[in-house]
Amino acid sequence: MTLATPPVAPKKPHVESHHGIEISDDYAWLRDPGYPEVTDPQVLAHLKAENAWFEQRMAPQQGRIDTLFKEMRGRIKEADKSVPQKDGDYLYWIEFEQGAEYKKWWRRPVAGGPDQLILDEVALAAGKEYFRLEALSVSHGGRLLAWSFDDNGSERYTARITDLASGELLADEIPGTLGSLVWVAGDKGIVYTPANEQWRTDRACLHWLGRPLAEDAELYREADEGFRVSAGLSANEEWLILSCGDHETSEARLVPAADPLAPAQLIWPRRSGVEYDVDVVEDIVFIHANDTHENFSIVYAPLAEPTVTAPLIEGSDDVYLTGFELFQDFWVVESRVRGLDHIEVRYYGEFDRVEPIQFPEASYVAGLGDNPEWAVSTLRLSYESMVSPASVLEYDVSARSMTTLKVQEIPSGYDASLYTTERLEIAVRDGTRVPVSVVYRRDRIAPGPLYLYGYGAYGIAIDPGFSTARLSLVDRGFAYAIAHIRGGDDLGRAWYKAGKLERRTNTFTDFVDVARGLIERGLTRAGHIAISGGSAGGELIGAAINSDPGLWGAVVAHVPFVDVLNTMLDASLPLTPGEWPEWGNPIEDQAAFELIRSYSPYDQVKAQAYPPLLVTAGLNDPRVTYWEPAKWVAKLRELKTDQNELLLKTNMGAGHGGKSGRFESLRETAEEFAFVLWQLGVEG
Repeated sequence: MTLATPPVAPKKPHVESHHGIEISDDYAWLRDPGYPEVTDPQVLAHLKAENAWFEQRMAPQQGRIDTLFKEMRGRIKEADKSVPQKDGDYLYWIEFEQGAEYKKWWRRPVAGGPDQLILDEVALAAGKEYFRLEALSVSHGGRLLAWSFDDNGSERYTARITDLASGELLADEIPGTLGSLVWVAGDKGIVYTPANEQWRTDRACLHWLGRPLAEDAELYREADEGFRVSAGLSANEEWLILSCGDHETSEARLVPAADPLAPAQLIWPRRSGVEYDVDVVEDIVFIHANDTHENFSIVYAPLAEPTVTAPLIEGSDDVYLTGFELFQDFWVVESRVRGLDHIEVRYYGEFDRVEPIQFPEASYVAGLGDNPEWAVSTLRLSYESMVSPASVLEYDVSARSMTTLKVQEIPSGYDASLYTTERLEIAVRDGTRVPVSVVYRRDRIAPGPLYLYGYGAYGIAIDPGFSTARLSLVDRGFAYAIAHIRGGDDLGRAWYKAGKLERRTNTFTDFVDVARGLIERGLTRAGHIAISGGSAGGELIGAAINSDPGLWGAVVAHVPFVDVLNTMLDASLPLTPGEWPEWGNPIEDQAAFELIRSYSPYDQVKAQAYPPLLVTAGLNDPRVTYWEPAKWVAKLRELKTDQNELLLKTNMGAGHGGKSGRFESLRETAEEFAFVLWQLGVEG
């Protein structure tokens, strides 16, 4: 269809009252009452009209999109494979074939023999608009493969089992799973977590191979609707670990993997605000917890009396302990110091022996890679920086030496010496110094265009890693910046807490003040900044354009969580009860209601000029429902006083992550960058 003007959503009066306050929502009708099925003709017609407007307005940019896409694709090694990793009697790896959107999973016997294709995502995705693999788990004996997939973006995965000896797909089929698949009981059973009607994993179940689903045993059921249940194995694979928790409280239980129907042993009973995770070596349980310090400590205890603990690593204001992994002869601790990753090897019985692993750059991202075996002498590590492509490293623990196994290859060429990266600290309005990671070409002329990315929620740090797609902006004179704002845990748990609940608005003001600081440092100027964020980062973007619209020259909000108040008032939605510890519960708490209402981007849209805006949504998205961005765009169209572009693109066959293929998703990035270049008037 060809449209003369942007689509205008009709207004249908809808009023609700909470705490004696009436809220009017004229676009509430965009939520299909049959969700997750979306069949309402008027809703679908409106979304399709918005998509048609997007296509129509972006059509003149198609040449630029094609150029960007070709550049980005040219930086990807199309025929590529991972470094094989030993697990038991086999070496495992993945491969992409030339031009393929999806992977193939391979193995071969360590003792010698032919390569075996164990899972072909290319074949599984054939003819489908969307395909995503969730879990893949080879049985301990190596004969069976459990795997799960989603082919519509709803994140309800169907689990299947393949006999790798015969290639036969077994009759066992488990629909509606979410999370890992764990082999137990001598490979006779598989533990999974089903998603209930509200897309919440409130149970862990055991499926016996070859038996009807009706005979599956329930191993654990969680009563708190805000908690989610997950399942995994201890590093030595002797214990099934059943965990549950929300964003601030957790609990763990152990069950013998050989006897999954045995009574579960609770490690620590839940205490509000206490998070912990566990692993086991012999008869000792290691516990990583925040009960004595918000940056976590690590303690150990007898498995028979897990509450009788002794310290291994005390909590510290300076060191944020992010996790640990156990191996047969040593254990490894991961942490962050002022936002920089640290990895160190430690030893059982020699708790004072600490061997840090050294890395070459002053700013980088490093972590443990895939290390599936219990008895190892080397560790697989990952490493990258904003100017260094991703590398796979192997660390010899006894020799304390590093070998590079693979460096990300960029077929079209890449010269790291052309680029430089900085880690700045910018003082924001309350005096806090916020880190900012920046990369740009050494020959860049400042002030120039700048692309600023932020997230700032759930204690998720945004690492300053490498991106080949980003080069398409940087090579056109952009500086690319990541604002490590409060709400993430980039600088530790206190950094996270300073951007949640009653301090949520720190996240938004940090982001705005970082932009102003980058202007003051001469990197860019007002109106020449593109900003981007997705999901909770889209909430950040929505707040920033409401408060300071004149700073931004182009805005991209991916599946943005912008209807915060209405979503947090609706306990029937998939994520809402589990989100209350993050945002507050406006149903029961009037102060939380008033605070959320004061910053919720949808509620705070007003009559003013807004910058050019590109918004995306996924019709099947269970995390940020499609109507949030649709309602937001409708309200912006109604109230904004400018003639700037406002585009909404809804993926009608995808969910929260957009398109699933590696090149299809890249084309969406090319669309975003083309929009940014168009709106900022940057050539190329």
